[in-house]
Amino acid sequence: MYNPGRLRGVVLTEIAGGILISAGLYFLWYRKHPRTSFHFFNDNREWLQIDKVGHATTAYNIAVIQYDLMRWCGVKNDASIAIGSLTALGYMSIIEILDGFSTKWGFSGGDMAANIIGTALFAGQQKFWHDQRISLRFSYHNTIYPQYHPNELGSNFPSKVIKDYNGQTYWLSVNIKSFLSAKNDFPDWLNMSVGYGAEGMLSASRNQPVIDGKAVPTFERYRQFYLAPDIDLMRVSSNSDFFNGAAYFTRFIKFPAPTLEWNTLNRWKFHPFYF
Repeated sequence: MYNPGRLRGVVLTEIAGGILISAGLYFLWYRKHPRTSFHFFNDNREWLQIDKVGHATTAYNIAVIQYDLMRWCGVKNDASIAIGSLTALGYMSIIEILDGFSTKWGFSGGDMAANIIGTALFAGQQKFWHDQRISLRFSYHNTIYPQYHPNELGSNFPSKVIKDYNGQTYWLSVNIKSFLSAKNDFPDWLNMSVGYGAEGMLSASRNQPVIDGKAVPTFERYRQFYLAPDIDLMRVSSNSDFFNGAAYFTRFIKFPAPTLEWNTLNRWKFHPFYF
């Protein structure tokens, strides 16, 4: 049932949250760089495209959360899909516009294409399956690289999570049971995930031998591809409000698990526990 009071509270909370997030991004990303006239920038070859996958994942999860909030407020399904999609694209477009006025970056067509792909993955599934059988998730682990270029890769944990693409892994997590017949006994909560990451990156396009007047080690830049099981806590039946709340607010995070890696150094690795 439509609840206008609940909807009003959601909208006001989102406005306040958007202001706080925008302020945080300003202090982490934009404050140190001068402003300029609006311009475009082709960054499609930077960071081995980890940033592009990150854009798609972020847009997808914003759309999912906004859709769920609208349904909680009693907004009809199709309207909730539209609002979720427009919210994701709108928020991600704000970031691109800020980039467009920064001397260090510019409005990226590649970023916007990734935003659209992530949003379309949400909207298509919700429209035709009424379910998110395939989700985009994130994991992060500390790496050695920020110590050599902290201005670029982060100097503390929160900034490293955002800036250090070497430690970020993005996952396409598939719920297997949802693709099987209704009578199957496969566990509801067990997913299979394929992941993408990269390492060896000290700068966007190529590594410099000297950074801030100091010689740095030589690192080979390479891509990583992962295969791992995953757990969808949202599909675990529980009467606990705490569990259900924790499951919802961590739904965008890949569950740590044994993982098989292949990378473009042509090496196979098995990680007993990878995040």
